[in-house]
Amino acid sequence: MAIPAKEIEEKEPINPGKLYLAPPNYHVLTEKDATFSLCASENVYYSRPSISVTFESMAFAFRDKVIGILLSGANADGSDGLKTISEFGGLTIIQDPEEAEIPSMPLSALKLLKPDFIFTKQEINKFLLRLINL
Repeated sequence: MAIPAKEIEEKEPINPGKLYLAPPNYHVLTEKDATFSLCASENVYYSRPSISVTFESMAFAFRDKVIGILLSGANADGSDGLKTISEFGGLTIIQDPEEAEIPSMPLSALKLLKPDFIFTKQEINKFLLRLINL
């Protein structure tokens, strides 16, 4: 089953069954009314977009209904945001650093929090497929 993907636009409603991509040079935030906001503020962890910014805004907006999945990456981006998701009662998954192409992001997150799961990419895929009942 193919999932349609599209680049996020300002104030776009978040709809199920779609894959949303961050536009270049904008942080992506989510609002309580289930829309996206774009922000061109300073880089976070040398990045814009920053996954930490997105994770934190999702935790604030949707609290324990968020699932944060942190994959391979070259810096600590995502760690703070994943910790915030955990603090708000959301589910946290970190890619197994042993199989990550670049393990810096998963290792950084593991220093900050105890995730609900540490999964391989294959286990993440199986988890998501079970979640959407495919």
